[in-house]
Amino acid sequence: MKTHVLISGQVQGVFYRAHTKQKADELGLKGWVRNREDGKVEAVFEGPKNKVEEMLKWCWKGPSISKVTSVKSITSVKSKERLDRFEIRY
Repeated sequence: MKTHVLISGQVQGVFYRAHTKQKADELGLKGWVRNREDGKVEAVFEGPKNKVEEMLKWCWKGPSISKVTSVKSITSVKSKERLDRFEIRY
């Protein structure tokens, strides 16, 4: 399963990307996470359905100093981009 999401709230300047990478690595997921200019965090998660679903639940919490107000699925990703690990993009 591969999904593309936007996370809103107080999610920049709180190490959200670093914690997202740590959790994705822990779950064995592939994909990426990055900050957007509009203050949101954008991410793609790829892996077994149950692990992606667990990651999406985690996104609502994030690191303890974040305040997440929305986790919105943009779409199921069908791109041919090859993902071989999870990375932070800049």
